[in-house]
Amino acid sequence: MEATLRALVDATPTATLLFDAGQRVHYANPAARVLARLCAPEKGDRPLERVADWHPELLSTGALHLCSLHGSWSGEVILGIGRGQHKILLVHLSRIGPERFGMTVRDITQESVRESELHARNAELEVAYEKLQGAQEQVMQSEKLASIGQLAAGVAHEINNPIGYVNSNLSTLQRYISQLFSAIQSYEAALAEGAGPAATDAIRQKLDLDFLVADVPQLLSESREGIDRVCKIVRDLKDFARKERSEDWVKADIHRGLDSTLNIIWNELKYKAQIVRTFGDLPPVECLPSELNQVFMNVLMNAGQAIKDQGIITVTTSVAGGRVRIDIGDDGEGIPADVLPRVFDPFFTTKPVGSGTGLGLAISYGIVSKHHGTIDVSSTPGQGTLLRIELPIEQPR
Repeated sequence: MEATLRALVDATPTATLLFDAGQRVHYANPAARVLARLCAPEKGDRPLERVADWHPELLSTGALHLCSLHGSWSGEVILGIGRGQHKILLVHLSRIGPERFGMTVRDITQESVRESELHARNAELEVAYEKLQGAQEQVMQSEKLASIGQLAAGVAHEINNPIGYVNSNLSTLQRYISQLFSAIQSYEAALAEGAGPAATDAIRQKLDLDFLVADVPQLLSESREGIDRVCKIVRDLKDFARKERSEDWVKADIHRGLDSTLNIIWNELKYKAQIVRTFGDLPPVECLPSELNQVFMNVLMNAGQAIKDQGIITVTTSVAGGRVRIDIGDDGEGIPADVLPRVFDPFFTTKPVGSGTGLGLAISYGIVSKHHGTIDVSSTPGQGTLLRIELPIEQPR
């Protein structure tokens, strides 16, 4: 058995030494002798009687003391071997008797170099990833602003309409106030002259005060509705254009995002499409709201552009298995079967030159993937297209 164990230790590629408390070596396997040449290549085949003959710094007094106290010790040792070179060794000590110790030594210099290179490559990848992420955010923001630019005329029209009748109402209200001031002055003059009820009634009828009393609240109500409409459009535009940081995950109402997006693009759709909303009972969804609004805008704009004259766009929401589902469909021209697999490819577009960037659905796909969701499209040429978005209610931790 002893001969078998010795043969096994002799065959192992790990350097193994047995020595006493005075560090006198009683056994060293062939791998240990190879290690001796690596630790001091200029000294050749020197006598190897003590541990220090391998290298003066191979075994420290502190390591041997700790091994005596605890029964074992492990650590990395860096040895200078001349000419500016060094070796990194993994040393393990074991106490195998009152005055006997065993030591195994493994050269991990190359492993350490590879690990350092790996850390350096990892740092480079992190820098490259940060740059890529920044470039992706810039592309997304540029596409978002480009969408707003395309909608600018329609949004201006949507704002101009309520502003127009608010302006008209203010002109009318200005005239009404002049009439009311005239009525007050006439009443004061009549009271100073001691006129009776007949004179005041004549003033009331002449200036048509009963009509003013009824019409002024209606004018103010209409004006307030117009201003509210403008404020909502501006607020929705601001929310849509806002650049969110990646960590701004919040619980948001998907229906509010859909309504907000439809409000922004309504002028692009109202002349050709009827919007049919079928909203289910959705819980708040953990998401980046403005990025999802960009997805909704891209999909709804595509649905509107697929309809030539008059059609229907359906927006349906539901919950299925811990995920929310948003289905946006149209009864437009549809997508040919050979084109369907490419709709999410960057820069791919079937629109005329200058009518689209080809990034809308590609960016939408990236945003939905970022939310750990899925986006799928099905279409029948001549009948329409359905695009389904599924999102987790809670983001995975």
